[in-house]
Amino acid sequence: MTSTTAFWLAGRQATGETTFDVTSPWDGRTVGTVSVPTDAQVEEAVSAAHAVREDFAATPAHVRAAALDHVSRRLVERTEEIARLISAENGKPVKWARGEVGRAVSVFRFAAEEARRFNGGEAQRLDTDAGGQGRLALTRRFPKGVVLGIAPFNFPLNLCAHKVAPAIAAGAPIILKPAPATPLSGLILGELLAETELPAGSWSILPVPNDRMPALVQDERLPVISFTGSETVGYAIMDSVPRKHCTLELGGNGAAVVLADFASDEDLDRAAQRIATFSNYQGGQSCISVQRVIADASVYDRLLPRIVAAVEAQVTGDPNDDATDVGPLVSEAAAQRVESWVDEAVAAGATLLTGGKRDGASYAPTVLTDVPAEATISCEEVFGPVLTVQKVDGEAAAFAAVNDSKYGLQAGVFTHDLQTAFRAHRALEVGGVVIGDVPSYRADQMPYGGAKQSGVGREGVKFAMDDYTYERVMVLTGLAL
Repeated sequence: MTSTTAFWLAGRQATGETTFDVTSPWDGRTVGTVSVPTDAQVEEAVSAAHAVREDFAATPAHVRAAALDHVSRRLVERTEEIARLISAENGKPVKWARGEVGRAVSVFRFAAEEARRFNGGEAQRLDTDAGGQGRLALTRRFPKGVVLGIAPFNFPLNLCAHKVAPAIAAGAPIILKPAPATPLSGLILGELLAETELPAGSWSILPVPNDRMPALVQDERLPVISFTGSETVGYAIMDSVPRKHCTLELGGNGAAVVLADFASDEDLDRAAQRIATFSNYQGGQSCISVQRVIADASVYDRLLPRIVAAVEAQVTGDPNDDATDVGPLVSEAAAQRVESWVDEAVAAGATLLTGGKRDGASYAPTVLTDVPAEATISCEEVFGPVLTVQKVDGEAAAFAAVNDSKYGLQAGVFTHDLQTAFRAHRALEVGGVVIGDVPSYRADQMPYGGAKQSGVGREGVKFAMDDYTYERVMVLTGLAL
């Protein structure tokens, strides 16, 4: 029998009246049973967070930093256990799951560092005009209020960390909703936070079903919403609460550009390997996975067979096996959707070079060429292990192809030329440009977010803290400056 996992209500464990099972997408076994909070318990969590918001904002920095440092250390100690849990509920190969735990370790460590230096204040002389003589402005940042964090399934620990850690560092209470498919990894954070001295009410982790979320989204006591997930849901949230502050980390259609100067055998081998790895890691279920390769005509014919060979070399199978590169998608329904998009593209004239087969929730790593521009797989985020490759003539055409998308999260540009790198940084309509590599690189302390339909605002610990707070100025008068 599987024991029921409690949720975390205002810093303490609690159970509701109903439960749901979390199942493995690899073999269908029950990974855990999770208790669901009642409406009254959700109200208790919101009321507690709202009531403690002023006290929590005034909590000494060393208290918040110590709590964040503690979580970071405990994640290190429990790395293998948590990685196995991520792999079980998400289907992510365990080697990638270990990497995810390591990233969450860094997020909490970065947050502890930022908590110690945050809000030092900025002084500004105002006597630059006669009317400001003897006056000094001191600007500090204060929390906007309670944060509602809504996390996705694809990084079930680290993207929860990206909601929780910056909020605690900034002194903002947080209510976290983990994804219904993968709540166990987020609930683990509750075990570690409960070991700290953070004030009661400053955090809750509630596995609330999606159909009950509109009431939480609308609650005026939750003025800040940080959402990571689909474009459709994210913008529906923003449209429903136009007076709230929303940070939206949404979809992508990640492009890797290989330009003419990246032409040696060593260059093309490296590009192909990086592209193959990061179009398929996490089963392609990453907003910055490589979905499109845009190759200059001068290198296309030498690059394409290298990509196909590198994709076919990806090891698929049991995510619990250390040798596995590509596991299942999060559900069979997700794999069926990917299958339908590939089938649609092939029917419309695309050429299937490898892959294109589904087995339950698993979909074989796939490469397509000659994909029509109007095909769904060209226009939307596939969120699966599928790669399209197209040929272009020159840098300008390559950059135009990257921008020919409603999304703009990140792009990778394989070039050795510094001037080209700066032109790419100026020309590409994305939130991040990675030179000499795929778009799939993210350092958890850097600003991360997109342009166009890829979202609003930025994550990355310091940048999320800015989103959760606002500037308040104090003017001192009668000073001898």
